[in-house]
Amino acid sequence: MENDILAALQKGEQIGSRYKLVTPQTPPRGLSGSHISQHAGSSLEFREHREYQPGDDLRRIDWGVYARSDKLSVKLYQKEVHPHLDLIVDTSLSMALEGTAKAEATAGLAAVLATAASNAGYSCKSWWTGEGCHPILNGSARPSSWDGFSFDQTISPHEAFAKRPPTLRPHGVRVFVSDLLWMGDPMTMLGYLSHKATRVLILQVLAKQDVDPPTSGQLRLVDSETGEEREIYIDATIRRQYLEGFHRHLDNWHRASRQVGAIMQTIVAEPFVEHWQLDELVATETLAYQ
Repeated sequence: MENDILAALQKGEQIGSRYKLVTPQTPPRGLSGSHISQHAGSSLEFREHREYQPGDDLRRIDWGVYARSDKLSVKLYQKEVHPHLDLIVDTSLSMALEGTAKAEATAGLAAVLATAASNAGYSCKSWWTGEGCHPILNGSARPSSWDGFSFDQTISPHEAFAKRPPTLRPHGVRVFVSDLLWMGDPMTMLGYLSHKATRVLILQVLAKQDVDPPTSGQLRLVDSETGEEREIYIDATIRRQYLEGFHRHLDNWHRASRQVGAIMQTIVAEPFVEHWQLDELVATETLAYQ
């Protein structure tokens, strides 16, 4: 792992130690009753199934599920269900755009969220996107010990989810960190992330030049994921057309996020890694001060 990414993970872990992930007060989609507590409860109310594992109490096997699916499943009860975070990080090349702080901001934000989740009693599984979605090495441990990923993947998260989506724990919190700058219907990914989720948070990380392109001049554009190059001259008309398309794309993501009940927030990388301010995440009750 590159030193600047490791430093960002360490910084994010340090900043995250001041916060805790807020446990949603609304029930997971498709469930009724109280929210999932961040601590084990005393109730024996049935909550969900999981796959049978050797050593499980045979009295907990749900034979009705077995009859329907030919799979052994055991019942879990409220006191056995602990809050969980699935954290998915876009590691495509566009997240390491040359001359920007996107990679550092992405790694730092992921570390903040994982640390805040641990502070709130959550378990956490972290994922990176490439030829499918893969668990980060040591991704359930402290972010400063994460390894085995880098921002060098040549396919988009949209393609990664299509090849092999992450295995998400039912009724957990899901966080996706990405620039969202690829073509495709946002509902495809958001539908998967929101299925049986307690909360979905989309954190869009953009470079300053993504949101505020140059006003004029000759530019060489390089597709960071295909290597394709194109020379263009930027003038007021081209800049306006870019910004109109850019905002239409963001509007599509915001609209789709609202449709599935997800929270979407945009972070500009350069000011974030300078000040490490998380006020917006506190304002949306995603994070709370310890």
